[in-house]
Amino acid sequence: MKNKPLLLFVTCCAIPLLLAYGALKFDWLPSAVTNHGEFLNEEIKLKNWQNDNPKQWTIALNYSRECSASCSASCSEQLEALNNLYIALGKNQGKVDMAVMGSPSQADLPWKKMAQQPNLTPASLYLIDHMGLVVLEYPYKVQPQENRLVQKGLLKDLKKLLNYSRSS
Repeated sequence: MKNKPLLLFVTCCAIPLLLAYGALKFDWLPSAVTNHGEFLNEEIKLKNWQNDNPKQWTIALNYSRECSASCSASCSEQLEALNNLYIALGKNQGKVDMAVMGSPSQADLPWKKMAQQPNLTPASLYLIDHMGLVVLEYPYKVQPQENRLVQKGLLKDLKKLLNYSRSS
């Protein structure tokens, strides 16, 4: 009689643990992801990021020297896409910075200029948080329709992140 509560307690603790172990062991968990960008393989944190008084999120284009020499058309397309992304942000424009990493030929860009990042892919867009951590990469696609889908994915991810930060 006295062992029944103890047995009931042990059973109630063991069943969820066994189910969790089984879910991990036999891969019962869903493998779907909700982000459209690609996580970076290594952590990249930008130096002196806090000095610029950044907003919550920054969309940055890596306009490297290799890009200006060999693929200037793709970088100029991405610069135009940066303008379009800023317009598409709508009411969230005040929460997001736009930046160009490297030195594009246009000197009168309205976006924040940052130091070149050699370990990032040229002509790709990056999502950077307010602490200077590069979170997601949105690679450049040669086909215009594919590139537009990548940019729409960036907007969806960004709006989701802004919504999450508002609720916390």
